[in-house]
Amino acid sequence: MTETIRLGAVAAARPDTEIIAITPSWGPASVEGFYESFIAAASMLDSLTTYKGKFDGVVMAGFGEHGREGARELLDVPVVDITEAAGHMASLLGHRYGVVTTLDRATGQIEDSLRLAGLMDTCAAITSTGLGVLELEESEEKTERAFIEAGREAIKAGAEVLTLGCAGMSGLQIRMAKELGVPVVDGVGAAVKLVEGLVDLGLKTSKIRTYAYPLDKARPGWPVSEHKK
Repeated sequence: MTETIRLGAVAAARPDTEIIAITPSWGPASVEGFYESFIAAASMLDSLTTYKGKFDGVVMAGFGEHGREGARELLDVPVVDITEAAGHMASLLGHRYGVVTTLDRATGQIEDSLRLAGLMDTCAAITSTGLGVLELEESEEKTERAFIEAGREAIKAGAEVLTLGCAGMSGLQIRMAKELGVPVVDGVGAAVKLVEGLVDLGLKTSKIRTYAYPLDKARPGWPVSEHKK
């Protein structure tokens, strides 16, 4: 799935933008609930803390997952989460938008993420396909059919634009848009373009108040990767 996400990011990026796709070395196999989301957030922050290479910006490719505020404290480069990127882009294309996601249990997380980003008021619906994250790559035909049907539900609820509520579905937006007759935003591509724009404008994360660097203090066992045997 990381490779699918990388290919989606590359497709959206300019030719001179280098995409580095990272999968944390520990954490849940997939995120389907608050418990796993907090574990994944810690794993993601561990990866950013220990990464030795240079980068101009970060795209967080977990839809509705936690951790973006922590990453903004840790780094001064732009950090864009695909949930908010998709919502911002969709809000520019229609009066109200809908999110098509995996399991129904993920809707609460997505609502919280959109609300925190100030994007919930224009969200008409969050509809689920009933497919687990790891099921998405098992059958392309089944996945496409499920996302299209859930998209129809969101449109009936008032959505004029749709967003893909999972990073592993990059590429599906083209087929869904053709079938449903509405714009469909892939959060990965949207986040890549937003990061490119912020970098081009020379803008970085504010380091006063909310996203100031973490306080210098003892954190026994952190980062995890440096203490694993």
